[in-house]
Amino acid sequence: MVTVENMTKQICEAISDKLGKDIAVLNIGKVSSLCDYFIIASGSTARQVKAIADSVEDAMSEIGIEARGKEGRDTQSWILLDYGDVMVHIFDEENRGFYNLEKLWKDAPYVEVEELDEIDAESLKIDL
Repeated sequence: MVTVENMTKQICEAISDKLGKDIAVLNIGKVSSLCDYFIIASGSTARQVKAIADSVEDAMSEIGIEARGKEGRDTQSWILLDYGDVMVHIFDEENRGFYNLEKLWKDAPYVEVEELDEIDAESLKIDL
C-alpha cells in the first residue's frame, strides 16, 4: 500500500530528477478538506515544465497511480496534476510568481520532504 506521504516523497523525487526548482510541500489538509498536500515547483522553460510533469506521471504510473485530472498541458505555463490526496502544481517562473499559491495558502504549514518519512512511520504505528 502506498501512503500519501510516500507518494508525496516520490513526486518530489520525480520533480528533482528533472531539476525542478523551489519545490514546496504544503500540508493543505491542516487548513482545507481539498486534499492532503500541495506540491509546488517551477521550471525555467515550457519544455522543462512539461518534462517535470511527464516525470511525475511516469513515477506515479510505475506504482499504479494515475492522475484523476490534468490541466494546463496546452499552455505549459502551469500544469496541475490531481492525484486526489496530492495536487501537483508545476509552474514556469513567471506564473509561479503571479499566482503565488504559497501566499494564497499561507496558513498551510510547509513540510520538509525529509519529514515525510517521519509522518509516514507515525501513521503506520499500531497501538497495542
